[in-house]
This record gives sequence, structure tokens and C-alpha cells, in this order.
Amino acid sequence: MISPTTFALFVTASLALVLIPGPNHFYIIARGLAQGRTAGLASAFGVEVGTLAHIAAAALGLSYVISQSATLFAVVKWAGVAYLAYLGLRAFTGGQEQGGTPAPQPLGKVFLEGVLVNVLNPKVALFFLAFLPQFVDPGAGSPAPQVVLFGLTLLLLGLISDLVYACAAGALGHRLTRRARTLRYVSGVVYLGMGLAAAFTGRK
Repeated sequence: MISPTTFALFVTASLALVLIPGPNHFYIIARGLAQGRTAGLASAFGVEVGTLAHIAAAALGLSYVISQSATLFAVVKWAGVAYLAYLGLRAFTGGQEQGGTPAPQPLGKVFLEGVLVNVLNPKVALFFLAFLPQFVDPGAGSPAPQVVLFGLTLLLLGLISDLVYACAAGALGHRLTRRARTLRYVSGVVYLGMGLAAAFTGRK
């Protein structure tokens, strides 16, 4: 069993992390600004479903394998870069509805994009590999269940943070609906910026 002290330290460290805006927050903000609160919420849930994949990978040791294999890491890295670049270019050139408003994406597609943006981000895999094991106690039993518990705790805290950002961006986006072109460009810059950051992610 994980000691209460260790778990409290983990929660404190995790809170500090989720309160700092990161790539997932910027993606959620871009979605909320472009398509409103509902889309922002859908993207937030999608991002955290993607986090489940990273938790499973960390528990199974796949994150370690990816971080140690140049080929596997490159595959994940450049798949993520290509997808983010696609999202950015689509934001700049995507179709519009009558009146100049960006054509809304189905919520199912928004959710799936959130999943893919997170799963294909190699920085997240490396983060889980580096962060979660710091709190694993070999004397408290098998490491895998501890990694899962810590991961799910971080997911819950991250989801709360994501939902706050989604609601705030959705409210702001609703007020800026007359500036649809600006919102599309903001979204495009965010996606391309995330892709550029992922492109410079190293294995070490």
C-alpha cells in the first residue's frame, strides 16, 4: 500500500504541474475559442482519454521501450508532428459556413482529435516515464498498480484543470464569434506551435 505521505507529496507535485498551462491546455483553449464550450469540453475529455494510453504504457513499460528505441520514438514523434501540422493547416484553410463562421466539427471528431493529440505527443510519454516512477515504492508491492494509481490521480487532477480552461475559452470564444477569422488563425498557430515543439523533442 502506498503511504499517505507519499501520496500527499504526489498530489501536491501534480497540482503544481496541472496548474501550469501546457500543450494540452493550449489545444483545449484553441478548440474552445474556435467552436465554443461544448467543443472545448469534448477536446478536454479526449485529451484525458489519451492520458489513459500513456498510463497503460508506463505501467507496462512501453514508454521505456519507446524512449530507448530511436526507431519507435521517431515513429511516434513524427506521427504527432504530422498530425498537429495537419490540424494547423486545416485551421488556416478549412471550409467556412455562410457568414464567415468556421464550419463546426462534429463533437465525436473533436473528441477523437483530443485523444490523438495526446497519444501522439512523445513528450507526454517521456513525462510519465520520468515523473511517475519517482513516487513508486518497491517495498509497497508491484510497481505497475502504483503507477496506475498515480496516473489515474494525475488524470483526474488534469481533467479538472482541462475543464476549467475549456469553459473559460468557450465563454470567451462565444463573445468573439464575430471575429471568426482571428479565432481560426489563433487555433492554427497553436497547432503549428505544438507541432514545432514536438519536432524538437529529443529522446534524452
